[in-house]
Amino acid sequence: MASRWKILPRIVAQSGPKHSASVIWLHGSGDTGPGVLEWINMVWKEEFQFPHIKLIYPTADPIPYTPNACQPSTVWFDRQQISPMVPEILSSVDASAAKLNDLVQNEVDCGVPLSRIMIGGFSMGGGMAFHMAYRYQREVAGCFALSSFLNNESVVYKKLRNVEDRSALPPLLQCHGTRDELVLFDWGKTTFKTLTDLGVCGEFHEFNIFHEFNKKELQILQRWILDKLPPD
Repeated sequence: MASRWKILPRIVAQSGPKHSASVIWLHGSGDTGPGVLEWINMVWKEEFQFPHIKLIYPTADPIPYTPNACQPSTVWFDRQQISPMVPEILSSVDASAAKLNDLVQNEVDCGVPLSRIMIGGFSMGGGMAFHMAYRYQREVAGCFALSSFLNNESVVYKKLRNVEDRSALPPLLQCHGTRDELVLFDWGKTTFKTLTDLGVCGEFHEFNIFHEFNKKELQILQRWILDKLPPD
């Protein structure tokens, strides 16, 4: 067990005295688990929490990040540039996936079934959540992605084309700002269309915002989480 916490040493978790479900929230590039938690609570105006759900905010390990002049940054994976037009650097994606799989397994070992675990995130965190939910952990309760996208030739799409029973895929909640200048709105919309064309059941919400999230978005996410992970 100790080795898993060495892999992801910076984890913030919030839960009531006894939780029956877990949500893993992945931060955007250059951020941290504590950083995105602070941002969420600032937008929500109080603590964003559920009595029966454990909220987990891990921090990515610092790695050389090409868009940041190859300087170390807390990112879930490296990429050639912030664009859907370039190939994925799968070795980087899969390295983080292995660590996050350990985090998921830790929740399972603590008695939370996969069907009561949800994975999502903001920006790059949402991109990583797509890989986790639709490549590695297809039995989870759902996936959410805020201001996120997949590369046009993503391996996620290739893997989904080979899934026989697509009705069992995790449901998706995706949100995006129409004024986003970092991750363009069309990138997120195209990702959603491609995933739903491949059998993912989901809903998409757009907002008149930049590369950020607002309280209305969090309200939608709150209701969606409770719908997928109701109290026992």
